[in-house]
Amino acid sequence: MGVQLMDNAAALSMFFTDDVYLVGEAGIIDPVEPDENEPAAKNIVSTIPAAEGIPVVAVTSDAPVPTDAPAAAPPVLQVLESKSPAFKYVGKNQKCVLILVNDMENAVSTERGRELLRNIVKAIQLSASDFALVNYSEYKGVKFRDLRAFFSCRLVLAFGVAPAELGLMEYPQNKLVLEEGIQMVFSGNLDVLAADQNGKKTLWGSLKQLSI
Repeated sequence: MGVQLMDNAAALSMFFTDDVYLVGEAGIIDPVEPDENEPAAKNIVSTIPAAEGIPVVAVTSDAPVPTDAPAAAPPVLQVLESKSPAFKYVGKNQKCVLILVNDMENAVSTERGRELLRNIVKAIQLSASDFALVNYSEYKGVKFRDLRAFFSCRLVLAFGVAPAELGLMEYPQNKLVLEEGIQMVFSGNLDVLAADQNGKKTLWGSLKQLSI
């Protein structure tokens, strides 16, 4: 915030309540009574004695002294609103692990899909406090940069969410990859993956390589 300088007489009187005098070599000089025949702000002459060798310069002005000049308007500050969306998620995300599912009919997946996810979470030794679980079907069009900014994720497990949907290059399914230093594994929809033995086998091999 900038500092506002006050030059309004009424405002200044709240701070300076005593008479102001000018002190010279001879002591205190009483305020000079203005000549009624002279216009205001004419022949204003310094009453401070000049130092030896330095002439006294008379200062005159014909310009009227403004008494009711409007105060300068305060600057208008623009408030930029964040465009990052807010997300509903399950968990506390204490280890910055983001789990994405994609199910338009269920909060997470079918019973078979939920059981598979429970086994995956146990296999990599995570608790509900360690990750954030988001159903991506509620956030179609949201890109990885938005998720990363919100969750500060170090690991992403995506089930049923393709890399292209997140604005990323294509990656093979069930393989551990790195995107800007972030570990990522893209797999199929949980309910479909539960019946895919080869897919689960490849996924288990990738999960063993994780660094959490």
